[in-house]
Amino acid sequence: MIKVLRASFIVIAFILVCCNRVSAQNIVAINDSVNQHIFMYNDIQFLEDESGKLDINTISSVAYSNKFTSSKFLFPYNFKRNATYWYRIRLKNDLYSNKRWVFEFFDQTIDYIQFYKPLPSGAYHAVEFGDRFKFRKRHYIHKNYVMDIDNGDNQVHTYYFKIKSDQKADALLVLRSVNWFVEYALNEYFFFGFFYGMIAVFCFYNLIMYFAIKEVQYLYYIAYLLSIAMYEMCADGIAYEYLWPNYPYWNQHTTGYTLFAASFFALLFGRKLLNLKKVAPRLDKLIVVTLVLRSIFFLYCLFYFHSGFEMRGIEVIPLSIAFYVGARLRISGYRPARFYVIAYSFLFFGLVVKSILTFWPNFLPYGPITHYSLSFCFVAEMMFLSIAIGDKVRLLKEQKEIATQRTIKQLKLNHQLKDSLNQELEAQVKLKTQELLNANELLRHQANEIAHMNDLLAKDNVQLKEDVAKVTQARIMSKDVDFEEFSKMYPDNDSCIKFLADLKWQNGYTCLKCNHGGYYNGHGLLNKRCAKCGYEESVTANTILQNTRIPINKAFYMIFLMYSSKGSISSHKLSEILDIRQSTCWAYSSKIKKALQSKKGKKNGAIHGWSDLLLEEVE
Repeated sequence: MIKVLRASFIVIAFILVCCNRVSAQNIVAINDSVNQHIFMYNDIQFLEDESGKLDINTISSVAYSNKFTSSKFLFPYNFKRNATYWYRIRLKNDLYSNKRWVFEFFDQTIDYIQFYKPLPSGAYHAVEFGDRFKFRKRHYIHKNYVMDIDNGDNQVHTYYFKIKSDQKADALLVLRSVNWFVEYALNEYFFFGFFYGMIAVFCFYNLIMYFAIKEVQYLYYIAYLLSIAMYEMCADGIAYEYLWPNYPYWNQHTTGYTLFAASFFALLFGRKLLNLKKVAPRLDKLIVVTLVLRSIFFLYCLFYFHSGFEMRGIEVIPLSIAFYVGARLRISGYRPARFYVIAYSFLFFGLVVKSILTFWPNFLPYGPITHYSLSFCFVAEMMFLSIAIGDKVRLLKEQKEIATQRTIKQLKLNHQLKDSLNQELEAQVKLKTQELLNANELLRHQANEIAHMNDLLAKDNVQLKEDVAKVTQARIMSKDVDFEEFSKMYPDNDSCIKFLADLKWQNGYTCLKCNHGGYYNGHGLLNKRCAKCGYEESVTANTILQNTRIPINKAFYMIFLMYSSKGSISSHKLSEILDIRQSTCWAYSSKIKKALQSKKGKKNGAIHGWSDLLLEEVE
């Protein structure tokens, strides 16, 4: 029994030793034959400090030596945003190394890093950096955080650094020789220049196309490209280095702003490029609803939920909808969607690779290609979206040419039909012309007879008009007629004035002032001015129409009605017939009644017609 227990104890001890060796932290040695080393898995260990109160003396003590945990992921990160994380690496110096070495942090979006370098005395020297500090405070003016290494012995040294960040912070630390760091940085900045230069070229090209064609889709595409450029610059640290180096606050949420802008303008661009409003109204409504919901979520994050800007995976939803819309149209045979779908296929491939690196970092090997995979896919997407725009223009041009050819063909057919009809018409015209020539001779004789008959009819018409005028005048003078018939004889004020002038001066003109018989035409219609004294007399002066304010033709008819009814017609009836106010009709009818009475009261006062009352002056 004792032997069994002893054997069991030995096995357990052996397992614990093996596990301890497996979990023991790797020591990375400086080696001139290797230009860089990326700290992964067991190369780097971490400790979560939820209180945030631990200091370097406590962390580096023996009591905390076994509390550090090796990373289960490719690179550890801050699993809890409100906690502080301590990281530990071990490095063996090489006194005989011919190179200078540095530490470089690849994640330049970390808010706060405090790096502790061991000193010969056993203490630590702390250096602070992060995107909460102004850019120019860095030791190396580079987008990443870079620290020098003191390689003055052959000993193993332990380095500590703690990270505090409100967003995800990857502890992606690389040991590099200075020569390799400079070469890599130059190549990286060259790639950035190429990438952003392509975006600038695409933007400039599409801006020219907009001014040439005036299609708003080019502006949406430019806005989308600029949003992608700003997102990449924020993610790479280029924006912090060149755009707002003295305003670290912009580093916190700018990525969320640019991602929203990218998805928003991507949806607008796809909606306009694919002409969804006309081609697929249901898919167009889907795009509009997505735009509204994404905008609401952005405003919610902006005013209430700032940590929502860190949820970058939310952009997969609007981009997936844009891809789905393009795929549906392509399956249905809509040709302008083909390059659009290819472009979004590249984008989704980049998003898938980025998601795998984020959630399953052990699945793919880490390197420059995988790290910048999304940028490569963005370049491919830009190229194919530009091709999609050109392809749409080309298809529209083809459709226009087809329509033009159809129009030309139809015009030719119309021309042929017109020629055929013209020939038939010419033959018929010749036939009809001959018939007309024969008929014209007959018509000529008939025209002479008709002309003779017209002369006779004209003479008869003149006599008939004179007779009608006489009869009408007689009727008006002797019997009741309505205002419409009366107006035919006196249609307007001018005809009434002429009638009154002829009646007033039927025996010749005599000046009322000097009794002179010579006159000139006055200023008013048919007024007469004395040639001797210059007194001008109007037609209505010293008549019953003097100072009247109603239309003269209605005044004529009122006199006629009063004469016909012998003054018995009421002012209400006159108002109804003449459409004049009753008070005016009463006043003027009273004046006419006085004229009637005055005319009858005079010697030889017989009234032969209503026109006799016109010359009767009533005060």
